[in-house]
Amino acid sequence: MPRYTPDTCAIHYLVFIGEGRRLAHAAKKIENAKAPDRAAFAGWLSTTNEITRAFLGAGEIKGLINIAGGLPDPTTYPVEDIAKIAAKAIRDYPAETLGYGPIEGLPDLRSQIAQRFSTPSMTLSNRNVLITTSGMQGLDLLGKALLDNSDVVAGQFPTYLGALDAWRPRQPQFRNMDFTSEGFDPNTAMQGAKFAYTVPNFSNPTGRLVGTQLREALVAAADASGTWLIEDDPYGSLNYDGLLPPSMLQIAMQSGDTGPVVYLGTMSKLISPGLRVGWAIAAPEMIEALTLAKQGSDMCTSGITQRIACEVLKSGIIEARQAQVADHYRARRDALCAAMSEHLSDWFEWEVPAGGMFVWARARDARINTDRLFEIGLEEKVCISPSSVFDAHGEDRQGMRLNFTLNAEEDLTEAIRRLARTVERFLKEDI
Repeated sequence: MPRYTPDTCAIHYLVFIGEGRRLAHAAKKIENAKAPDRAAFAGWLSTTNEITRAFLGAGEIKGLINIAGGLPDPTTYPVEDIAKIAAKAIRDYPAETLGYGPIEGLPDLRSQIAQRFSTPSMTLSNRNVLITTSGMQGLDLLGKALLDNSDVVAGQFPTYLGALDAWRPRQPQFRNMDFTSEGFDPNTAMQGAKFAYTVPNFSNPTGRLVGTQLREALVAAADASGTWLIEDDPYGSLNYDGLLPPSMLQIAMQSGDTGPVVYLGTMSKLISPGLRVGWAIAAPEMIEALTLAKQGSDMCTSGITQRIACEVLKSGIIEARQAQVADHYRARRDALCAAMSEHLSDWFEWEVPAGGMFVWARARDARINTDRLFEIGLEEKVCISPSSVFDAHGEDRQGMRLNFTLNAEEDLTEAIRRLARTVERFLKEDI
């Protein structure tokens, strides 16, 4: 080892100062030279939408009524129950809630999910469950695990804009599946696709409920084509009128395994979106692939929110409040549809959804462009979601998605009045 004396330290100091001056001189020369252009951002960024950011940030616009986003009413959150569960969880499970956890998720929570979705014909296990950081991460991981450049994704049309955004970085080819079109054939639609994406319970954006017969046909087509079938189910708990058909996961499990179905769920509509806890249920080989993808994404989902979610599922809070939440949102749905009947029926047509968060309206007048309505609407202090963002090809400009869960009845009525003024302004522009 070298022996340092006051003299050698001084020499090292002078060398350091000299090197510093040299670097400073070099930096000055670089500063005076013309800086090169920065490397370009990835091309897929130019294909994404800005509507999600617009409606999530809409609360910053004073006086604006946001009927664009899929946002729950914060008054429905069981604040005191969650606060007590959170405090107890941290005290009782300090290492688990404050430290790193397994990539697959907490074993206790995975067991809760497996038990919740098991059927008489099949008992799920932890091997069938991956915990994700929200339902959105499940979509992102599917893209990472399954898609190579130019692979085909068949998607229920119109489809969830967040799913499209999750997969665009993989640069797939999107194929629209319109379940309402005459002669729709699931076998043809899925042929050659890596996976088919569906939201069968009160679809985002249309609010439609897919019937049992079509669900069975989709599962059979996925089996026959070798295509993974994604069943995204954020809204199944928001059921206002009648019974739900069996899930496609349940249909597949009648044969003794999960088959081609990958079922995605979330705590966002069951209890609150701020927990950012979701799950994927699938065959063990799919769970293993998604786990590898998650490893390079966030390492593990928050231990605190996983433990809270686990205790919420055990507590019965969800079941105890479900009817009350349904009554709350049913009244808002009815208020929105009543206002639409009064103010928009000359220009749009729609169906009253049996559940979920959205009304999907289609223009009667071919002149109406909902991209432009979105822009004018912001000036009228109302925010909507235009149909173009729910089309993978961005071509549909004749529809709009309206949310009824976030705002009180009187605000929904006022929003539709503002939207009617928006349409009137647009039609005057078009003359």
